[in-house]
Amino acid sequence: MSDTEHSLSVLEGITPSKAIVKLAVPATLALLAKAVYNIVDTAYIGMLHSDIALTAVGVTLPLLLIMVSIENIFAAGAAVLAGRQLGAKDEARASSTVTTIVGISVAVGLVLCVGGIIFIEPLLRAFGASDTSLPMAKDYAFWMFIAALANLPAQSMNCAARAESSVKISSVAVIVGAALNVILDPIFMFDWGFGMGVEGASLATTVSQFVTFFILAWFYLSGKSVIKLNIKRFKLSWDFLKVVTVIGIPTAVIQICLSVASSLTNIVAASLPQADEIIAAYGVVQRLILIGCYVVMGFMQGYQPVASYAFGAGEEDRFRQSVRFALKGSLLLTVLVAVIYILLARPLVMLFNRNPVIIEYGKKLLISQVVIYPAFGLCYMMTITFQTIGAAQYGLFLSMIRQGLFYLPFILTLPKRFGVMGVYLSQPAADVLTILVCILSIPAMKRIAAQSMEKEKV
Repeated sequence: MSDTEHSLSVLEGITPSKAIVKLAVPATLALLAKAVYNIVDTAYIGMLHSDIALTAVGVTLPLLLIMVSIENIFAAGAAVLAGRQLGAKDEARASSTVTTIVGISVAVGLVLCVGGIIFIEPLLRAFGASDTSLPMAKDYAFWMFIAALANLPAQSMNCAARAESSVKISSVAVIVGAALNVILDPIFMFDWGFGMGVEGASLATTVSQFVTFFILAWFYLSGKSVIKLNIKRFKLSWDFLKVVTVIGIPTAVIQICLSVASSLTNIVAASLPQADEIIAAYGVVQRLILIGCYVVMGFMQGYQPVASYAFGAGEEDRFRQSVRFALKGSLLLTVLVAVIYILLARPLVMLFNRNPVIIEYGKKLLISQVVIYPAFGLCYMMTITFQTIGAAQYGLFLSMIRQGLFYLPFILTLPKRFGVMGVYLSQPAADVLTILVCILSIPAMKRIAAQSMEKEKV
């Protein structure tokens, strides 16, 4: 074994809780870097003192969530498959897996970039852009689509680096990119720099993300990694693509549902009085909510391989310890996020805008989004667990309920009856139903896990 520790070795010899935390920290850091990009962009755009600018950036969020969900399909495949293969001491196969996934990521990134630019106006219209906000939204979205060329392969390489426990390079890549974005945003945006406004914020983010990509590419091409990228190792097959997709689907579906929910909320808000102010406030709130989402998702990315390893090895007690720790951890994290956001709702929104109307809408929207936020942690944890124990279809169902099956009917009906109050009520109503379904699903989860482990023993 090289000086670089194989990721699955952290699952042996230490408690499940420690293993989960060790794997979750770099995963969370990588996800939070994405949130930082958008939080920083929104904060600087708020300094332009333009409500329309905030509205324009707000309508691009659903597109961002869709692209992130696609990134995570391949990234999760790289992490899980390469991790298993490294655990089996099969470095050649792990190298082939990551080379293939990075190659696919490059191709998909190119398709997203070209397709997004060609259809940029109808896409933004579909996600709630008005005649007023459309020009700025197009300026921002253009560079967002260019960034897809770097983001998809970078995310796959980043997850592969974590799979071989190269936590240092993974952390350096995302931290350097995020820090560079903080520096470049004002240079590109304001009149004392290039004076590009909203477009400058997006360009600064794109440049920073390409830097992250080049750092990770250097790591793999320099020969310092355990996994080796080599075009000769590229081996694409339908079965391989299917396995990668199945691994990443739950997280992707959750983020796609978030995207659909965001876009429908923008569309519904567009029919209400003070529509631009509500959409601007909602855009700010959704970027704050992303931080909470990514913290929980990062924690779950630490939980999944630990639980999968224990379940696959038939270690029932270790599997149950993993499940209990993940349940407690996800609930604790979501409660902390909810408390912080509820107590600091007004000052957090004021970081991005000083318009009293937007601040008031933003405060109420933020509180409504997190007042029953543990529903997200519980639902996501159970989604991953059902997938781990082989009940992938039910896991897929759980991934769709909170922001899909439950939220969408509420957001389409309640605002028609109660106006903006209906927008505030939609998320809590969906969260109550989500918690109810998850609680009712616990006996089935225990039964399926026990039956599956019994079959493995036989």
